Amino acid sequence: MKIKKLKFLLQLSASVLRHLNAWRLPLLSEPDWAARAFRFNKIGNKGVLQALPNPQTFPMHRLKAIDRQMAKLVQNTEQFVAGRRANNVLLSGARGTGKSSLVKSLLHEYGNQGLRLVGVDKSDLLNLAYLLELLKNRPEKFILFCDDLSFEPGDDSFKSLKTVLDGGLSVRFDNVLVYATSNRRHLMPENITDNDIQLTDTGEVSPQETLEEKVSLSDRFGLWLHFYPFSQADYLQAVKSWLDDANVEFDEDTRMAA
Repeated sequence: MKIKKLKFLLQLSASVLRHLNAWRLPLLSEPDWAARAFRFNKIGNKGVLQALPNPQTFPMHRLKAIDRQMAKLVQNTEQFVAGRRANNVLLSGARGTGKSSLVKSLLHEYGNQGLRLVGVDKSDLLNLAYLLELLKNRPEKFILFCDDLSFEPGDDSFKSLKTVLDGGLSVRFDNVLVYATSNRRHLMPENITDNDIQLTDTGEVSPQETLEEKVSLSDRFGLWLHFYPFSQADYLQAVKSWLDDANVEFDEDTRMAA
């Protein structure tokens, strides 16, 4: 009987060890700094900066109907690459209008000048302070790219990004900027009740704290670029640009299909 129990305990221990081995944290190693694009993944209180050898990027001239937004983002990025003051950027607006593509194209244009992209998911924002420590002494210029960003009330990662954008002495470095894209202008859901006005007993207007919280993060981006839905002409222009790059003829049948 004792032998059976011993075998059972050994089997149970082996099973537990296998599960622990599957979940154990990987060793934190030095990133491959020769890469131009990275993905940051949080691990515990730290994280891993994973090199992406074949990042998705392309010439900026392929993007159509966003010339104004492109010019402002290029100016800001060129200032950053040149070592001058530049802004964190929020690109917001309609989906499918080139927000993410515009950021990715920067790597094609300025990668040779030391620009690097670091993709950061919302779930990994809690460890941004550790990521900044990894990057602070590097000679390259890093854009932390937060794509399709949005938050719900009470989300802790909201506060982590807010702290970085505030430019505190312990978290702001000259070689790091944040470029974020979102379909929401203020990055958080807004309700009709947010616009309610409440009066105190003395008649003084009391601003809604929930509204202040919702706009506080987006206000910390120095540059806002808004993207509007394409007209049909703009849309067809964008389709033609992508088909030209793929050597596909943009004939009447293709235009009608688009």
